[in-house]
Amino acid sequence: MASFFIDRPVFAWVISILIMGVGVLAILILPVAQYPQIAPPSVTVTATYPGASADTVANTVTQVIEQQMTGLDGLRYFSSRSTSAGSAEVTLTFETGTDADIAQVQVQNKLGQATPLLPEIVQRQGITVEKSSAGFLMVVGMISTDGTLDQVDLSDYMVTNLVDELSRIEGVGSVNVFGAQYAMRIWLDPSKLAGFGLTPSDVVAAVSAQNAQISAGSFGARPTVEGQQLNATITAQSLLSSPEDFRQIVLRAETDGGLVLLDDVARVEIGAENYATTARFNTDPAAGMAITLAPGANALDTARAIKDRMAEFARFFPEGVDYVIPYDTTPFVEISIKEVVKTLFEAIGLVFLVMFLFLQNLRATLIPTLAVPVVLLGTFGVLAAAGFSINTLTMLAMVLAIGLLVDDAIVVVENVERIMEEEGLGPREATHKSMGQITGALVGIAMVLSAVFVPMAFFPGSTGVIYQQFAITIVSAMALSVVVAITLTPALCASLLKAKGHGAARGPFAWFNAGFGKLTNGYGGTVGWSVRRPVRVFVVYLALALGMALMFLRTPTGFLPEEDQGILFTLIQTPTGSSAERTLEVVKQVEDYYLEQETDVVNSLFGVVGFSFSGNGQNMGLAFVQLKDWKDRTEPGQSVQALAGRAFGAFSQIRDAMVFPVVPPSVIELGNVSGFDFYLQARAGQSHADLMAARNQLLGMAAQSDLIASARPNGLEDAAQYNLDIDWRKAGAMGLTPTDVGQLLQIAWAGSYVNDFLDQGRIKRVYVQGEAEARAQPTDIDKWRVRNASGGLVPFSNFAEGRWDYGAQGLYRYNGIPSVQLQGTPAPGVSTGEAMAEMERLVAQLGQGYELAWTGLSLEERESGNQAPLLYALSLAAVFLSLAALYESWSIPFAVMLAMPIGIVGALTGAWIGGFENGVFFQVGLLTVVGLTGKNAILIVEFARERYEAGESILEAVTEAARQRFRPIIMTSMAFSLGVLPLVLSSGAGSGGRNAIGSGVLSGTISGTVLGVVFVPLFFVIVTRLFGRAKPRD
Repeated sequence: MASFFIDRPVFAWVISILIMGVGVLAILILPVAQYPQIAPPSVTVTATYPGASADTVANTVTQVIEQQMTGLDGLRYFSSRSTSAGSAEVTLTFETGTDADIAQVQVQNKLGQATPLLPEIVQRQGITVEKSSAGFLMVVGMISTDGTLDQVDLSDYMVTNLVDELSRIEGVGSVNVFGAQYAMRIWLDPSKLAGFGLTPSDVVAAVSAQNAQISAGSFGARPTVEGQQLNATITAQSLLSSPEDFRQIVLRAETDGGLVLLDDVARVEIGAENYATTARFNTDPAAGMAITLAPGANALDTARAIKDRMAEFARFFPEGVDYVIPYDTTPFVEISIKEVVKTLFEAIGLVFLVMFLFLQNLRATLIPTLAVPVVLLGTFGVLAAAGFSINTLTMLAMVLAIGLLVDDAIVVVENVERIMEEEGLGPREATHKSMGQITGALVGIAMVLSAVFVPMAFFPGSTGVIYQQFAITIVSAMALSVVVAITLTPALCASLLKAKGHGAARGPFAWFNAGFGKLTNGYGGTVGWSVRRPVRVFVVYLALALGMALMFLRTPTGFLPEEDQGILFTLIQTPTGSSAERTLEVVKQVEDYYLEQETDVVNSLFGVVGFSFSGNGQNMGLAFVQLKDWKDRTEPGQSVQALAGRAFGAFSQIRDAMVFPVVPPSVIELGNVSGFDFYLQARAGQSHADLMAARNQLLGMAAQSDLIASARPNGLEDAAQYNLDIDWRKAGAMGLTPTDVGQLLQIAWAGSYVNDFLDQGRIKRVYVQGEAEARAQPTDIDKWRVRNASGGLVPFSNFAEGRWDYGAQGLYRYNGIPSVQLQGTPAPGVSTGEAMAEMERLVAQLGQGYELAWTGLSLEERESGNQAPLLYALSLAAVFLSLAALYESWSIPFAVMLAMPIGIVGALTGAWIGGFENGVFFQVGLLTVVGLTGKNAILIVEFARERYEAGESILEAVTEAARQRFRPIIMTSMAFSLGVLPLVLSSGAGSGGRNAIGSGVLSGTISGTVLGVVFVPLFFVIVTRLFGRAKPRD
């Protein structure tokens, strides 16, 4: 096949140009992302039971829904939470690769069976089922630049004008608003009501009657009298629109003409629909919205669309209003992809220099270099066909592939040059002869390298998704590299290379050649020495292999390396029952620390009171901290991890609250926390109190452990509750019905949504509620009176008394078992794998009946760690079988396989020196090293076998083969090492992953080459002697 292209160089060029054209088109249409869709799809069911306690919600709503969620395809685990705010939420997580839409439909169908069993009020509120994703894509804040607008004004503008528009952008999953739009608030005064003999229900009835739209028809509507001339619409009262209109609502008209107006018993104002959250941006009042990405959407495209729309809206903002984006996950993605692309070009440059140093001929160096763009662009075409994206993983795979793909072209050029020099043939004849010799070896090497990576492509789960990106990218690059080596490279050799003159090299090349000649002779002597002393050298090898096994067990495990994404969360939780005011004071302390003591690192801070990842409530808070650009933070002490460490120390001094700075995980979709994440399950039917006691005992033990930096509960803490005991016998004797009592409590204390009013042409809500000072203390209940059947007003204290109680604010279940969620971070220098093992040990000490269940990122890490040994075994088996097929022998592959541990020792040493974990990236690096070590061994074994079969003595054959292949082995290994060097040295955004993969591969390649070239000849001798003389092939 090669000779066909040697004679038709234009044809070879056409094929290459087509491959490159497809690649260029692919780059234009491929989406860009940080990672592929790693997070498993999840579906959330949400229901509301107004006014119910956590216990009531758990027993009447959550459990009923959970029990119906059976027989769902690909369900992996589910968790639920029931809170005292009356909300129930069940989140079902499915296996990676499950179609999220089908999962949602199945959940909806199962929910259909549960709905009739739920309380009627829950059904009326509506039950939602939606695809969910864990982390926020970005937070957009509205601020008042001149301080004239407060949070309610900003929130109203945002909800009215922006939220709906942004929700419609493709890729936006949901918009979570910190703030609320305007509402008409009617605040009742109980003493004034009592003075006029009125109750809250009278006010609600009057408002709903008089704030109503009346449709009054028209004059002259058909059928009409003959000769009708007039035709006009009649308008009567419409919805009220200002506080003044509402104040004039008549509650009672006396017979003497006196009126009782709403203004006489209540205060009316335009306020907020709810006061659940307070937001601040750099200490100023703000309104904000957190935007989540729809499952499967592209983060960069969605963020770009949101920013474009916000810039459009900003043109129409009122005077003194501006927007900020205090939290954004996408700059990190863009910069880290740019950094990998930069690394790609650095690698190509370094590989070119290595080849020029060895080939010492610009024409010869150009030939392998031309193969690089053809193969890389072709690989992009394959990615597009496979439905992948340009992401950190595929780009890292490209960098690894550069070193591997020039090898094929180098082997071709090197061989052609050698034949031209030794046999004095012209370039075309030499190329014809050379391709006849080495086409088999080219295919063999490509087969072996592909065999290493192919098993990766078939792994399940989130780790499987990561492996697939590498496997398909590298294997397609290898395949294309063979295509180019058989088509374009020989055509270029035949047309570009010139017959060499006999002038000796001068200058630096002469020095290099002299030095390399001495090295080769020294190497030949070393091989001769080692193959004559097989026992001693083999003992050294066994020691290395033992060292490898020990180091492998000692290397801490991880999942994905931690990255500095330029953002940090700070979770704030004040004691249960704390007011929002008290939580705000803590948020201010957090602001002071970040904005005054960390000015060289922190850019801005957006704080929210009333909202947190672990639940909502007045004692919850969250701060989004945005760090300065990576180029302004080059010192190690300015990384996000270092900042979190310092902040943790500072915040542990805050006595009034638990404040935890949290670095976001490397894959935001897998949750909001890095570190570890698990549920403590009560498997033996323990009570809620027992479970909380066990949880507190576990937190105490974790605090004593040296391996755990911090462990914290994730959820709402138990709190004091005021229990109202109503004596229904007394109430009945006084002429009261349960409906009257319930209505009064709901309107006066909880607040009642009556109907709507018009605000600037937009419909907004009207709420009636008691004045704040009339519902502040338990004694205030006595201020309110209920009307009985005879029209008299009865004070509450006549038929009810209250008592304090302690109860759950949130009840949590994991896979249907009562649980509490705990999260935490390992101590500095401790990997997540070691911290997870420590937590398992501590849970075992709690005694029978308690079990630890990993979830989120920790579950992925645990499963990826369990899969790794199988992955290595499959890869090695595939390599062995490929070699057996290549050599038509079961014994010779052992000579190559024995070389593998040598490379692995180097990779593990690199991980140990750099302090890297044995995570997914490292596993990919390790397999690359295995492939490379195998490739070097093949070059020696192939030549040694040919000489041995030609009749040379085994020691002579192996020594000469090693000497002859020394130069191409060193050359290709140097090319590969320098190709990954930029990965090792890179810093800035996304460098965690690049360093992790680069250091393992670099150190593995060095040890695999330096030690491999010494040990492989020995293995060949041992294997050949053990299995008898290799049979010559016909």
